[in-house]
Amino acid sequence: MFTLYNTLSRTKQVFEPLVPGRVGLYVCGPTVYGDPHLGHARPAITFDLLFRYLTAQGYKVRYVRNITDVGHLENDADEGEDKITKRARLDELEPMEVAQYYTRRYHDAMRELNVLPPSIEPTASGHIIEQIELTKRILDAGYAYVSNGSVYFDVEKYAKDFEYGALSGRTLEDMQAGTRTLDGQRDKRSAADFALWKKAAPEHIMRWPSPWSEGFPGWHMECSAMSLKYLGERFDIHGGGMDLTFPHHEAEMAQGCACGLGGARWWVHNNMLTVGGQKMGKSLGNFITLEQMFTGTHPMLTQAYSPMTIRFFTLQAHYRSTLDFSNEALQAAEKGLERLMKAVETLGRLEVAADAGTVDVAELEARLTEAMDDDLNSPLAIAALFDWVRVVNSLHDSTMTISKPDLERLREVFNRWVFEILGLRDEREASENDHLAPVVEMLMGMRAEAKAAKDWALSDKIRDGLAAAGIKVMDKKEGPSEWQLQ
Repeated sequence: MFTLYNTLSRTKQVFEPLVPGRVGLYVCGPTVYGDPHLGHARPAITFDLLFRYLTAQGYKVRYVRNITDVGHLENDADEGEDKITKRARLDELEPMEVAQYYTRRYHDAMRELNVLPPSIEPTASGHIIEQIELTKRILDAGYAYVSNGSVYFDVEKYAKDFEYGALSGRTLEDMQAGTRTLDGQRDKRSAADFALWKKAAPEHIMRWPSPWSEGFPGWHMECSAMSLKYLGERFDIHGGGMDLTFPHHEAEMAQGCACGLGGARWWVHNNMLTVGGQKMGKSLGNFITLEQMFTGTHPMLTQAYSPMTIRFFTLQAHYRSTLDFSNEALQAAEKGLERLMKAVETLGRLEVAADAGTVDVAELEARLTEAMDDDLNSPLAIAALFDWVRVVNSLHDSTMTISKPDLERLREVFNRWVFEILGLRDEREASENDHLAPVVEMLMGMRAEAKAAKDWALSDKIRDGLAAAGIKVMDKKEGPSEWQLQ
């Protein structure tokens, strides 16, 4: 049975969707005002893994991941400038030029990481009407108020009827004690209140008409409105980074409860990525974009790291544990990934010996499923695969044998789990072997003919020529010779 940790209950729970065979999954996507960075990779890969695994289990998944292209202010106190508007002003562009450019950059990076596109990718700016209507519902329910053209959620009133802080574990008293009063917050009844709709200042570029003012929606409204529109009043899973638990997801829960929406049954959060034990941030000089990772152009990097190295590095840690970046960790991931891909390549070339034995492939399948059923434990799944890399190498060295049906099943298991579920790609094969393999196979065929004709001089010449080109030829007692890149 598949269990998934629920932040709301603080426990792992057996996952059963609301509708048998179907899963509704909503994940908070990026705010598109800058290049995608290492911190964007972790939630993208985490929920891509969940999407892939649920699909592999036979579920029909509607995966919704939003694009925040309006409404996310510079701090969580509903003050400051909209991040996209600020970037547009600095770059002398239209805000939607900024949003479109960085949305494309995000998509490009996700393709490099082999992150599957979601079923639906709605934008905040494309759902202003839905956010206005949801704000009206909360006002009608009595848990919001209008102040000087803006609409705020009344946290204190809500807390009398519901538990505000149930998701994050915070109390209202602690929140109020830790919230300083800022200039411009005079419109609020309490510092803990948050904006559902903000009246636009005269210089604010992005604005829409509403019953209360020309303005823009609060950051928390978009996910509530879009999950309601595409997944319904009650759905299965809401995901995002741990840093979104408060205030973003806590506010989402409150908005939904205030107007009678059931919202998500599971709240799933990936842990943070750190650099040398510190949270990644521009002020600390350890902020690394994905493009810098792929090209090795950041001062902290000793080399470039391929997209699949980043993906494999991420999957080697459980999604709920902290993932600490270092060059040493990425270099180890690079070597591990190369070893795994070589095993897949070797497995594809294995031939069945005459005295074929039996290998228990079911044991590998059971270990892989058990690991992933235990709250997406990708590190345990990868460990199981590496245990069987040794089996593959033993089969290659003829110290173990396998029957033809078991060999075909082993190939299917490796391909399914490595490529379809873990979402890895053989970059080495794509960049080198796609063009090289046909030529090498032709030379290997000529060498086999030379050996059959007992033309040992030609056979050795081809072997030595391939070796000079970095290709090792491995002759076997039984079956055809094999080759691999050195």
